[in-house]
Amino acid sequence: MFALPFFRRDLPALKGDRVTLRVPLTNDYREWSVLRGESRAFLEPWEPRWNPDELDRTAWRHRLSRYREDYAQGTAIAFFIFEKGNGKLVGGITLGNIRHGVAQSGHIGYWIGERYSGRGLMTDAVKVVTRFAFDTLRLHRIEAACIPDNARSIRVLEKAGFRREGLLRSYLRINGIWQDHYLYARIEDDPPGAGTKD
Repeated sequence: MFALPFFRRDLPALKGDRVTLRVPLTNDYREWSVLRGESRAFLEPWEPRWNPDELDRTAWRHRLSRYREDYAQGTAIAFFIFEKGNGKLVGGITLGNIRHGVAQSGHIGYWIGERYSGRGLMTDAVKVVTRFAFDTLRLHRIEAACIPDNARSIRVLEKAGFRREGLLRSYLRINGIWQDHYLYARIEDDPPGAGTKD
């Protein structure tokens, strides 16, 4: 359970320069399933293998239940990302593996619909979640893992001020294959624009 009084009420929307983030709601199903379905070939190389029922309404209900359970236990917060102005769902971002005590850390993961990729929306979302993690949750360190071939994700993290710290061998099973990942991290007192420079 989150120890902060903030979590005794509904989590408000988080606002960035270009996006608004809020927790997923039951009536987001149609927009989510359409966006994920049309972006499947774009997303599959970077995600765990999709189940045959991945986009079914029953699987959606299970997903929402897991989001709520993780939130209630204080281990993760899932957000959907909406473009400011038109309010369209563009993707999702999760702050997970939240640990307090001596660690005070969390891990972000994210996805974006193919038609919204390359427009700076995910970079803004990562910055918003990172600020929330530091300012509201009082975490000290945020991590993200990225497949070395995922140039888009690397750019997002570096533009959001994350630094590459090393290579995690055979770290996550992505699209059915154990894959190496770069480990990126941002520390609470890192200066803005302190990401890895190529």
